[in-house]
Amino acid sequence: MAGLRERKKQQTRTHISDVATGLFLERGFDAVTVAEVAEAADVSVNTVYNYFPAKEDLFLDREEEVVERPSERVRSRAPGESAPEAVLRGLRTDIEERQPWAGLGEGYERFVSVAFSAPTLTARLIHMMYRTQQRLAETLAEEAGDPAGDHRAEFIAGQLMAVQGAVYRTAGQCALDAWSVEETARLMLEKLALAETLLSPEVRDYARRPVAG
Repeated sequence: MAGLRERKKQQTRTHISDVATGLFLERGFDAVTVAEVAEAADVSVNTVYNYFPAKEDLFLDREEEVVERPSERVRSRAPGESAPEAVLRGLRTDIEERQPWAGLGEGYERFVSVAFSAPTLTARLIHMMYRTQQRLAETLAEEAGDPAGDHRAEFIAGQLMAVQGAVYRTAGQCALDAWSVEETARLMLEKLALAETLLSPEVRDYARRPVAG
């Protein structure tokens, strides 16, 4: 029964978020109230807030996945692969596979327009980037076994997230300029390849996982 309850809760959460996102994309974030979302989703306002404590959570409902993704790539890196290589490889794979979270889904220009037309959403996106970088720095330090007071993980995380941020901004600008997904992906890969050449050998080799045997 617990499994069924959890599935139903997740279905309700997804339904509310999907309805809200549709309204935001149609009318803009600030023009839609939580009460209107509740009515359209056929739930109470209290139910909406039970699943989404803040209105911004309705639009950015996968924040935790975004924050955790680079760290998860570090933790699951292959033998012989360094932590930065794992992060950049994951980003390259996302682009090659045209993943929507990399800004390569059809209609992404509407998401960008809504996100950057609402100050509270823009602020939330900036905070998400900060959290992602902080989480990655912690993971890097743990995986490398850095002693307390060693700040390399902090600065390496900053460099990696600067690369990711620049590549993602390219997707957003291309979407607003009405580029095709294929054209956008090609430019993103070019920029990513260039960024990799600008990282120092010490950064690229950081926290390399030993090869067994």
